Amino acid sequence: MAEKVYYSVPELAGILNISRIAVFNKIKKGQIKAEKVGRNYIIKNTDLVGIVNDGLTANEKKKIERGVKKS
Repeated sequence: MAEKVYYSVPELAGILNISRIAVFNKIKKGQIKAEKVGRNYIIKNTDLVGIVNDGLTANEKKKIERGVKKS
């Protein structure tokens, strides 16, 4: 199975275990790098690594990595 290249806001919210609104707020603040496609935002898989590594505990990182692998 091919690895995903992009994630949607709802997918990222599920991975990070935060609300979609929180993801949108982080995008607006520049904390999450995202590209706007039409009316939606997408987040590159390569940018997800930076998001995951910023300010998370080792246990939280493992949980997110398992979630990403399932996608």
